[in-house]
Amino acid sequence: MIKPTVWIQAGMVIIYGASFDAAPHNHHAIQVIWPQRNSLCKLNENDIAELVIIDSKIEHQLQMSAGWILLVEPKSNLGQELSNKLAGQSLKTFSSPFSTTMKTPTQTEDLTVLLTPLFSTLKLTNQLLLINNDTVVDKRIQQLLTQLGQCLHGDCIKPSNWRASEVAKQLALSESRFLHLFSEELGIAWRPYLLWRRMMCAIQAMVNNSSATEAAHLAGFSDSAHLSRTFKNAFGMTIRQARTLFEKS
Repeated sequence: MIKPTVWIQAGMVIIYGASFDAAPHNHHAIQVIWPQRNSLCKLNENDIAELVIIDSKIEHQLQMSAGWILLVEPKSNLGQELSNKLAGQSLKTFSSPFSTTMKTPTQTEDLTVLLTPLFSTLKLTNQLLLINNDTVVDKRIQQLLTQLGQCLHGDCIKPSNWRASEVAKQLALSESRFLHLFSEELGIAWRPYLLWRRMMCAIQAMVNNSSATEAAHLAGFSDSAHLSRTFKNAFGMTIRQARTLFEKS
């Protein structure tokens, strides 16, 4: 089985490797599947060899030996574009070229280069993928993202309350101005973005040998059961599966 490579963007988890969700399930995230050519890939027990988008909360079963999986927040700009591509269908297939000689990518490689064929097939702009700390212009939002980013390296400094009104005050902005500016810069609203970051914070803490309970409290969840339910709803996998995925990447 291919060792997975995982990237985390604003409102998006990107995975290259074998599938990890062979049991029937559904989740909040919109899922994009792009199997590597000549790899084994079955969706709902049907062989597929093309790019597929699956809408939020649609039950599906995936077995894939090699390829890309994107899990995208439906409320993000990219999620809304993918939803538009579905045009009301629960899932949709797109003809997509995939190199037969592609090697397993590393986290140091440029995602925009790796995924350009996927975005081209869907007629999406790479700007939807490029949104990250480096592309943010406003220095106040940069400051906030830097503070949040420290958590992913095991040194969580988040205050006890991340209400928009408190964050706006910290940045010397009105709440409405902060919410508009954040959404404009990141392509995703503050609340769904924060939930994704909190889940990633918890996973990183567990990878760094914190218990599920410690990780949950660190990331602002009431307990490990609350964290597990939230993660299952978002991604269709258990917190234990997620920890294994990130440990292998």
